[in-house]
Amino acid sequence: MQSEVLIVDDEADIRRITADFLEDEGYLCRSAADTVSALEMIEERRPHLVVLDIWLRGDDRDGLQFLKLLNGRHPEIPIVMISGHGTVETAVKAIKLGAYDFVEKPFKSDRLALTVRRAMDAARLRQENAELRERANADWTMIGNSQSISQLRGAIDRVAPTGSRVMISGPPGSGKEVAARALHARSQRRDGSFTVLNCATMAPERMEEELFGLEAANGAAPHLGTFEQANGGTLLLDEVADMPLETQGKIVRVLQEQSFARTGGTARITVDVRVIATTSRNLNTEMAASRFRQDLYYRLNVVPIEVPSLTARRDDIPLLFSHFAERAAAASGMPCRRLAEDALAALQAYDWPGNVRQLRNVAEWILIMAPGNGQDLVRPDMLPPDIVANTPEPLRWDRSGEALGLPLREARERFEREYLIAQVDRFGGNVSRTAQFVGMERSALHRKLKTLGVAPAGRPD
Repeated sequence: MQSEVLIVDDEADIRRITADFLEDEGYLCRSAADTVSALEMIEERRPHLVVLDIWLRGDDRDGLQFLKLLNGRHPEIPIVMISGHGTVETAVKAIKLGAYDFVEKPFKSDRLALTVRRAMDAARLRQENAELRERANADWTMIGNSQSISQLRGAIDRVAPTGSRVMISGPPGSGKEVAARALHARSQRRDGSFTVLNCATMAPERMEEELFGLEAANGAAPHLGTFEQANGGTLLLDEVADMPLETQGKIVRVLQEQSFARTGGTARITVDVRVIATTSRNLNTEMAASRFRQDLYYRLNVVPIEVPSLTARRDDIPLLFSHFAERAAAASGMPCRRLAEDALAALQAYDWPGNVRQLRNVAEWILIMAPGNGQDLVRPDMLPPDIVANTPEPLRWDRSGEALGLPLREARERFEREYLIAQVDRFGGNVSRTAQFVGMERSALHRKLKTLGVAPAGRPD
């Protein structure tokens, strides 16, 4: 996507020459002869950089006053000052007021090009640093090697570069936002912003103001909505089924025209935004109940992607737990806890109603609450109470006392039975994965399960 420069200068020749040169360098350019029209252009569509003349004849503001105003309203926009009557004192003052740099007229083309490029790079770096700080307490890594997560990665890799709208569905806590951020990171908009609006937590009466912004009143700066904040980047409508019906109708028009008016305003604002939506609900059910608009559904659901539940990717639980445990330990300064094999099997056999988010919370709970020190392996009875209560009986069975009272053959058969029940549970009833893990041929495992009276789903017949 091309970067846009706004040139503000009272001399038409300077505006034309500067625009011609910057367009040859690959930039899009708009021009304004005064600060009033420049401000209108900026409020209509934010440029990536402003080239601003210090002396503006016939204007109520000079360039330095306008610089101060812009930095107050749009501190994210870099500004390069130009002047044919500049002094060292003027240049120093401009930079103190927030200008990126000062270029004297008549300027050399390569000097201006270098300054513009460096200013945009610096602004982009500031934005990236801000996003990194914002993500410092979050985790957007897509962890796992299971077939379902590999298919998800493949789908993301195919659709990310296209720019198409994507509807991501999946149960709560499964990682829909992680998938959305992966789409953005692999897209041609990766250098733009990734903006999130959580429709589930936003008060309905504030939804439109957050989406479209609030027009300036009484001299105050306008409040920029998420559509403007995401200009040139990606907007995530998280849990879009919770959006009020009236707002849904307005979103349809924005998606069609890529323009809107701020709340309380009439001027049309044009944006270039890729929209990704997520939902934990069945939108066909929501449409049948007239809670979600069909026209919005078909505009958002250009490419549907489904994020699997954690129980559909049990093989990934060991990797995910290690990842979350190491992050939690690094953040707290505490030693990382490791799971014994039976505790890991208990986690893999659990149903995980809260999905990956719940597993991350469990990793933090174990770090803080599990008995023992950092060197002690975590056993099944040291897991959180809700998981202990749902741990399969074979993993909680104390064999030492009972087994000593049994003949060898019966004790061996009982151990094999309980062991295989636990392993089949661990892999969600998948006999092929169980056979691979325990080191048996699939057909041999089937025969063994039948001999021991164990159903293929891992339960006794």
